[in-house]
Amino acid sequence: MIDSRHHARMQRRKAVVDAGIACATVERGLLLVLTGNGKGKSSSAFGMVARALGHGMKVGVAQFIKSRSDTGEEAFFSRQPGVEWHVLGEGFTWETQSREQDIATARRGWEVAQRMLADPAIDLVVLDELTYLLKDGYLDQVAVLAAIAARPPMQHIVVTGRGATPALVELADTVSEIADIKHAYRAGVKAQKGVDL
Repeated sequence: MIDSRHHARMQRRKAVVDAGIACATVERGLLLVLTGNGKGKSSSAFGMVARALGHGMKVGVAQFIKSRSDTGEEAFFSRQPGVEWHVLGEGFTWETQSREQDIATARRGWEVAQRMLADPAIDLVVLDELTYLLKDGYLDQVAVLAAIAARPPMQHIVVTGRGATPALVELADTVSEIADIKHAYRAGVKAQKGVDL
């Protein structure tokens, strides 16, 4: 009895899923935004980098804010053929403590990102921590969103960072908010290789 009800329920579910898949016929580059206060936004983006590479795609990564070049993802992906990796930050704002310096760094980094966004040979561009530059006004949001919208038609973009602006969310095709439920850091555990670095 339980098995037959389960079978009937899964048949109905399959029909709904199959109908949805059949209606999805458009093929174009997507803009994905990974935001929220939880851990894992950049990690999720780098998972998409691995997925793209598995399909033989070319990837560009622009890491804003962050200044570390000793992370596991950078060490691994920057050695992969088909990946262009740039660490473009000088550290979080509480480290630099200079708005003027942060703005200048953001603008230099944006020049690198713009070049990748204009390159039809790059299939996926990750703009890691870009949300901060828009939210804090370090970059002109209108110009940034226009550049993203004007990218090559099949180029996918992933933007990460807390506090995605309403305009970025509106432009995006897919938005995921990562919630902060619990974090080892608050229990005094330092960042761990292979998990946080």
